[in-house]
Amino acid sequence: MNQSKIEMVEKKQLLIFLSVAFVLPYLMGILMGYAYNRGIDVSFFPNAQMYYPAAGIMLAILVVKKEDELVPRRFYFFFITITAVICLMTIASVFVANPGFIAFLNLVIIIGSVASWLILFAEKKEKRESYGLRAHNGKASALMVILFLGLYLGRVFLSYLAGGQMDEFAQIFQNPRFYSMIFILPVNFFLVFTAFFGEEYGWRYYFAPFLQKHFGKVRGVLLLGVLWGLWHLPINIFYYSPETWLQSILSQQITCIGIGIFFSYTYLKTNNIWVPVILHFLNNNLIAVLNSGNAAVIHNQLIGWKDVLLLLIFNMVLFVPFIFTKEFRGREKKDNSL
Repeated sequence: MNQSKIEMVEKKQLLIFLSVAFVLPYLMGILMGYAYNRGIDVSFFPNAQMYYPAAGIMLAILVVKKEDELVPRRFYFFFITITAVICLMTIASVFVANPGFIAFLNLVIIIGSVASWLILFAEKKEKRESYGLRAHNGKASALMVILFLGLYLGRVFLSYLAGGQMDEFAQIFQNPRFYSMIFILPVNFFLVFTAFFGEEYGWRYYFAPFLQKHFGKVRGVLLLGVLWGLWHLPINIFYYSPETWLQSILSQQITCIGIGIFFSYTYLKTNNIWVPVILHFLNNNLIAVLNSGNAAVIHNQLIGWKDVLLLLIFNMVLFVPFIFTKEFRGREKKDNSL
């Protein structure tokens, strides 16, 4: 394939990915704003949006690599189907007043995740290997998970320390429910992994290497952090923090750039997409664990400017320094686009 043909295929793949991963969330964001302003539950939207990045690159690969026998087509088709079903359910939730609808969505996610595991492992090893779906470097991967847990708890500790709430911090570990929830986290991961895979397969497997190939590893990962933060915009405004949406947007940028650096570091270190998938799951679910199972704390947050400043400091100290590691030197050589 000549260079001009390669560039044309790469652009086509990028266009399809961006249409699903970025344009679709903003179009859905218009509907989300409509629902929010009419007092309709918008909790469907964040769940659905997590699926779009992976669905975008899967659709792009299916379109531009029709003749590649190593494409894991069954897994890709099934994941895209789950994404479409959840997207349609999200749209329906705006017009169908049913309080139990969210439970049905959770059931779809669970059934879809279990079925996805079965279909994924039914794919040939060569297919999983060719498209970044196999696990690698078990020891290094486990160390990355342990390192993230240490950094995450370090950030939580600093947050409580800065707020003069050390008694509340100690009470977390005195609550028996904390340990029971920690124990069931691995089970929960296998039941809901598709949502977190949905982001990381799009961001870390495809988009980060694409940006790093064209802008260098450091600028590429920083650009991805900014774009990833902007990708959350409708959720920041209509779900996370409607009353302090500006602080929420800035906090999202800080988080996505900081944690994005670390997630990309772990992927570069291990070449194992399942590491950032697990880390993303832990990042989102440990919030509920630390709040006695109350995941609703992420909804309607009131974020002050002091919170934004502290978050910036904590991320600069804990996560940003990983950009100076050897993994971010030079340019990204791996090309997932062709």
